Parts: sequence; C-alpha cells; structure tokens
Amino acid sequence: MANEFVLDAHALVWFLGGNPRLGDNARGVMQNPNSVLYLSVIALAEACWAVERGKTAIPAVAALLADVDADPRIVVVPLDRAILNRSLTLPAISEMHDRQIVATALHVAGASSGLPLLTCDPDISSSGLVPDV
Repeated sequence: MANEFVLDAHALVWFLGGNPRLGDNARGVMQNPNSVLYLSVIALAEACWAVERGKTAIPAVAALLADVDADPRIVVVPLDRAILNRSLTLPAISEMHDRQIVATALHVAGASSGLPLLTCDPDISSSGLVPDV
C-alpha cells in the first residue's frame, strides 16, 4: 500500500491542468509511474463540475475524462452502500462530498487507518481521519 493514494478533485484538476497550486508532494505522487491513484466517483463528478464552469485550465469535460481513462494508474471507485454507510460515521467533516471521499480512502484501505489523501481541503486535513499529502 506504500504507493496507493486517494485523489481529491482539486488534486486531479490541478495536476491535469498544470496548476502551480498543486503541492510538491502531491505532484511527486502524481508523477510517479508506480503510484496507484484511487479516484472516488464523487471527486470525479466534482472535477467535471469545475471543468464545466471554466474553473480549470482543462478545456472540456471530455478532455478530463479522456485523461482519466488513459491513465492506467487511476482506479475510479464507485459510490456504493459500504462507502455511503462509512461516510455517515464521519461527523468531523461537515461537507457530504468530502465525507464520501474520506470514506473512500478508509474503505479502499480496508482495516488500516486509511490511504493517504491528496487534498488541500482544511476540513479534511484537520479531521485527522486519514493522512493527507
């Protein structure tokens, strides 16, 4: 699990769009060909929403989805009942979508304390529920 990470929407769009706001550690993880990058379908939906509204350098949703589909390191994780149930136990995080992304990191990791999450979200980071990058 040393090379496994979960992506937040910002990390995804900042990396694919070449945004300098992406931190050096996150950039290193995302450039590493040995990284396994789990992407909650909720984070992917948020990324699509940001692209649709012109909030990224990515020109179109189709381009975003093509980049995601072309990267064999990215594993899209669907929102299922187990992840939903886990998200309902995370009151330390106020936003529903962020709960689902953290629940994904906990679910994919199984019995461990959760996979590291590439995020800049202060609510997620301050929760201490999963390590952040």
